[in-house]
Amino acid sequence: MNYPWLYDELASKPGVTKDYKVEWQWTRYQVGGKLFAAICRDEDGQDSLVTLKLDPAEGAFLRDQYADITPGYYMNKEHWNSVNLNGAVPDNLLKDMVEKSYRLVLGGLSKKAQREILEGKSES
Repeated sequence: MNYPWLYDELASKPGVTKDYKVEWQWTRYQVGGKLFAAICRDEDGQDSLVTLKLDPAEGAFLRDQYADITPGYYMNKEHWNSVNLNGAVPDNLLKDMVEKSYRLVLGGLSKKAQREILEGKSES
């Protein structure tokens, strides 16, 4: 994997919870009970993709620019994008995608939930 920092980056966001969905082979990262990132394993049990939510226009643009960014694996192909963890997407771009996915999902929560999460009052 070319992004060993990714796990800490995902888990460091305020209010994030993480679990592993055995039947999907996914490590899910959620804020306010809503998925913002999933690390997907391949048939060998190795982490191979991270799937993130983006604005549809930005996701389409990035998929056109980078072969290692594809429509979301087992997700809505308009809103979700998967990044090959063994690929060549620049670190700063992947960090930006993580931040945008988190902010997009956080922004979809109620103002009260957002405030509680950002002030550290919520565990989920």
